[in-house]
Amino acid sequence: MLWNKLLHFGDIELTLALAAAITAWLLAARAWRMALWWSVLFTLGVGLVGVNKVAFMAWGMSWHGLDFKAISGHATGVTAVLPTICYLLLRHRGARARGAGVGAGLMLGALMAVLLVVENEHSAAEALAGWITGATISVGAICMAGAPLPNRARAHGLLFPMLAFASVAGLMHAVPHGYLMYRTAALISGIGLFPWNAGC
Repeated sequence: MLWNKLLHFGDIELTLALAAAITAWLLAARAWRMALWWSVLFTLGVGLVGVNKVAFMAWGMSWHGLDFKAISGHATGVTAVLPTICYLLLRHRGARARGAGVGAGLMLGALMAVLLVVENEHSAAEALAGWITGATISVGAICMAGAPLPNRARAHGLLFPMLAFASVAGLMHAVPHGYLMYRTAALISGIGLFPWNAGC
C-alpha cells in the first residue's frame, strides 16, 4: 500500500544519513554554532528514542493509560530532518520564506505521525511524542543558529554532505542496528524481553 511505503521515509537509515549530510554541510559552510547545536540535539533526541525502546523491551516500561511503549523514531527523524533541510535551502530567502519552509517541514513530520497511527505502527501518544521530539531538535537547532547562515558551501562544499550521506547510509545498511538494540535489551534484562506488540 502507498501509505505503508511512505513510512520508509522515516527509516533510521535514511534520516540518520540525512542528519549526517546536514552536519557536513554546516561544517563546510563554517556555520559552527548551528553545527554544534544540531549535532547535540539530534544525538540527544535519537539517543532518547533508543533508550526508550530498550527500556520497554528490557523491563516493559510503558504508560498503560496512553498506550505508550516508546517514542516513535520515524516521527522523530522526519520532523528533525525535514524542517532543518527546508531552513537551509531557504536560508537567504528572508525570514518569511524560512519560516514557511520550517512550517512545511513540521507539517510533513505531522503527516508522518498520522500515517504511523493509521497504519497501526504506533499509538497516537507515541507518534505525538516523536513529533514533539523531532520538532524540538529542528526548531531548537534553528533558533540557536542565530543570524542567517553564511553562504560559504559552494559546489565543492556539496561534496562533503554527499560523502557523509553515502557513508552513513552504507554503514547503517551494514550494521544490524535493530538487532543490536534487541541484544542490548536482552543483556540488561533479567526477566526476558517484552515483544513490541505486547499489550500495555
